[in-house]
Amino acid sequence: MRKVIPFAAAALALMYILNSCTNDKASVVAPTCDTTTVRLSVELNEILSNNCYSCHSGASPISGINLADYNVLKIYASNGILISAITHTGSVEPMPQGGNKLSDCEIDKFRAWINRGTLNN
Repeated sequence: MRKVIPFAAAALALMYILNSCTNDKASVVAPTCDTTTVRLSVELNEILSNNCYSCHSGASPISGINLADYNVLKIYASNGILISAITHTGSVEPMPQGGNKLSDCEIDKFRAWINRGTLNN
């Protein structure tokens, strides 16, 4: 009888430890990226303001690229240079220069806007 009690206690402790280490993935909710209503004037302008306008706006933008000018932004979006720069792929310099790559969601928002015709909305 004395050997059964320590064994039973050890078995209960092991069951408690194993049960407490479960990972219920159903309770983890992944953030969503809404690209259904991407607007230049709202979602993209915020991304551009936070990551691009410090160099690419104003009277003397770096490299002469003023992304605050819709017509300039549309050219770079339409010819693939914008996506190549923000995805850090292709032959163009990765942007933002010296900074971290934009998040996948931010890049997806630009792609959605481009796929919808680069509207000035």
